[in-house]
Amino acid sequence: AWLIRQKMGGAVEQRIVPMLAYADGVAAIEFLTTAFGFVEDESERYTAEDGSIGHAELVLAGERIMLATPNPDYEGPGRHKEHCDSARKWLDNPWVIDGVFVRVDNLESHYAKAKAAGAAIIREPDEPGVGFRIYSAEDPEGHRWMFGQAQPAE
Repeated sequence: AWLIRQKMGGAVEQRIVPMLAYADGVAAIEFLTTAFGFVEDESERYTAEDGSIGHAELVLAGERIMLATPNPDYEGPGRHKEHCDSARKWLDNPWVIDGVFVRVDNLESHYAKAKAAGAAIIREPDEPGVGFRIYSAEDPEGHRWMFGQAQPAE
């Protein structure tokens, strides 16, 4: 509904909207709001008859992500790598693979909040020479997130 309102209003604020799948959408919403600072737009939540999340939208600094539980057979990357050697191999690094990069204003504060909420930190705060101070984390279902604070130009 939000996307339709944007289109009808003529102005598109956000051109790319990540859509993420979670086996337990309710738990994902709780984690993403607590650990990463998202706020749920509750007017956009659709709960299926079985209690799973058919659609939800979370907002951080005016930017949205969408999430849902596609079907009972879905498994996130964390669960998938438990029985798939290939997934275990391609996830054996501290970088984000099929994940989301989020720009934040205060990386150290964001990192501390995420770590305190139980995010699995896969890369400690670092300046890898890409113009951002970054850290990477996995949520409980194994989706990878990279958070970065822009560094002043030299």
